[in-house]
Amino acid sequence: MNFARSIENIMKQHNEILPFSGAVFVQNQGEAFEQGYGYANRSERIDNAPNTRFGIASGCKIFTAIAISQLAQNGLLSFDTYLKDCVDIKFPHFDPEITIHHLLTHSSGIPDYFDEEFMNDFEDLWKMKPTYTFQSPKDFLPMFQNETMKFKAGERFSYNNAGFIVLGLIVEQVTGMGFTAYVEKHIFERCGMADSGYFRMDRLPGRTAFGYIDEEYNWRSNIFSVPVIGGPDGGAFTTVRDLVRFWNALFHHELLSAEYTKLLLTPHVKVNENTSYGYGVWIRMLDNTIFKYYVVGSDPGVNMQSSIYLKGNIHAHIIGNTNKGAGEIASKIDEFIYKEL
Repeated sequence: MNFARSIENIMKQHNEILPFSGAVFVQNQGEAFEQGYGYANRSERIDNAPNTRFGIASGCKIFTAIAISQLAQNGLLSFDTYLKDCVDIKFPHFDPEITIHHLLTHSSGIPDYFDEEFMNDFEDLWKMKPTYTFQSPKDFLPMFQNETMKFKAGERFSYNNAGFIVLGLIVEQVTGMGFTAYVEKHIFERCGMADSGYFRMDRLPGRTAFGYIDEEYNWRSNIFSVPVIGGPDGGAFTTVRDLVRFWNALFHHELLSAEYTKLLLTPHVKVNENTSYGYGVWIRMLDNTIFKYYVVGSDPGVNMQSSIYLKGNIHAHIIGNTNKGAGEIASKIDEFIYKEL
């Protein structure tokens, strides 16, 4: 079996039905497939490539989890530390029993500024609150700080963006650094992710793809559809090649010790029959064993999935600059790896 050729065929079949715009990198034991598809800049007809930088939305929640885990490893806090003991910000209606563990596993029960159980259009958030006013984690506080709890802390899993905003605020208070500056220094630089960063939407560097929202008869960029700069819950930019560097650094314990890497990747909360959640990372279970670790991201003009399969340490990183494609491609790669390898 030619692994790269098989992935190429998966992409060819997918693109015959729904052309993908973005970049793909899949690697198995030194044999790699990498390719860009579509345009990074439609107006100028600039192609996407493996070294194109893309927004990854919530795919970077794992960076927030690693930042917190580094602080825990250094003895500055623990996963059992209560939220009320971490920051000097008042949350008048929050459960005093909320811990960092609850926030990391989406089980805190705090109100979310964009609750995906009830809301489905991220752009609606910015109709009354311009995206350019959200430039740091504290700018999100008025959207959830004084709201009431959804459920008791630890009761269940409920995906929560606000919980990761709070984690970013904890990083800032404990370290005295801005959140994005901390991640760029202590994660991106350490991994050699030279093409990654929290770039402003109105100041994108070279080789960065615009995110596109396709409408019935036209398209537009996503510059007014997401916050002007990313933060603890999402919005960093990276490349498929930098994602390889990131996962390799994580699994070689260059970011965390073996003990804290294991804690990050432990299935802490069950989401459904085949899916669990660690700290900032999804975990797919098949045949009662871990099939893969992965992160996903979806925003207007952004879709991505980045996976590490335990069987053979296979990498599969798919980042797109439209609203669709990455999840479907990842599912086809899942099926291929499960059946063939």
